[in-house]
Amino acid sequence: MIKISFLISYFFTICCFLLQFFPNTVQAGKLAIVIDDFGYRKNIEEKFILLSTNITVSILPNSPHAEKMALYAHQHGNDIMIHLPMAPISKQYLEKDTLTPDMSLQEIQRIVSEAVLKVPYAIGLNNHMGSKMTANAEGMRKVMESLINYPLFFLDSRTIAKSKAMAIAREYNIPAVKRDIFLDDLQDEKSIAIQFNLAIELARKHDQAIVIGHPYHSTYNVLKRKLSQLPDDIEVVKLSSLLKNSTD
Repeated sequence: MIKISFLISYFFTICCFLLQFFPNTVQAGKLAIVIDDFGYRKNIEEKFILLSTNITVSILPNSPHAEKMALYAHQHGNDIMIHLPMAPISKQYLEKDTLTPDMSLQEIQRIVSEAVLKVPYAIGLNNHMGSKMTANAEGMRKVMESLINYPLFFLDSRTIAKSKAMAIAREYNIPAVKRDIFLDDLQDEKSIAIQFNLAIELARKHDQAIVIGHPYHSTYNVLKRKLSQLPDDIEVVKLSSLLKNSTD
C-alpha cells in the first residue's frame, strides 16, 4: 500500500513538472471581436464580415444599410447585434431614438421593438455611446425590462467605468458580458496593433477577452494581419459562445 501511494505521488509530481513545458496543452484563450457602428459604410463593413465568421457585427438600427448588412452578415454566419444609441455625458451628434434616462418605459420599449425589426437576426444588443445612460440605474432598468421579451443578450460597451448595466442585467436575468478592450480609440495601425496585443494577453490571463473596434480601414488592416498570425494558444470565437462562461 505504501509503495502504491508513493508511485501515485511520484506520477503526479512528474505530470506537474512536464506541464510547465507544454503550455499549448492548456485550453486556448478565447478572443471575441465586435465591430460596432455598422450600417453606414457598406463596402468596408462587407470586408470585415468576409474576414472571419467569428467577428461579431453590431448594427445601428436607424442607419441606411442596417437591414442589408444584417442580411449579409447572417448569410456569412456572423453573430449580429443591435448597436442601440444611448445618451452620452458629452455633447455629441445623436442618432435618431437615442435612449435617455428620463424616457418613459413605454418609449424605450417602442425604440427597442423597432430596433429588433430593423436589425433582423440580431441575437444581442450593446450600447452606442451611453456614458450617461448606462451610469443611470433607473434608466438601465427600463432598458432591461424592455429586453425581457426578446432572446437577446446584452454587451456592456463600458463607455464609462461607473456603468450599472451588468448589475441591472443580473436583476432581470438577462445574459450579459462586458467589453475589455477598445481597439481603435486611436485610429493609427500601430496603436491598434498594441491594443490587439493587449487583448491577447488578457485572453491568456483570464481565459477570454472581448474587444470592440469600428469599421475603419486601419482597423481592418490590423485585424487582417493579426488574424493571419494568431498565436496557437489564442482562439477567435463568436461573442455568443462566451455567454455560458460569464459570471460577471
